[in-house]
Amino acid sequence: MEVADSFPGVVPVRDSKVPYGPTLVVDSGAWAVFIARVKVGSYRF
Repeated sequence: MEVADSFPGVVPVRDSKVPYGPTLVVDSGAWAVFIARVKVGSYRF
């Protein structure tokens, strides 16, 4: 997974194995909440 951090207000995410494939664009606030919850173990993968 690759995440770009140089876009104001959004976070583009893509599969690093498919560099020319689709990109998921997430609101930066939603991304911050997601990352915070991953760090505290709220999600089980």
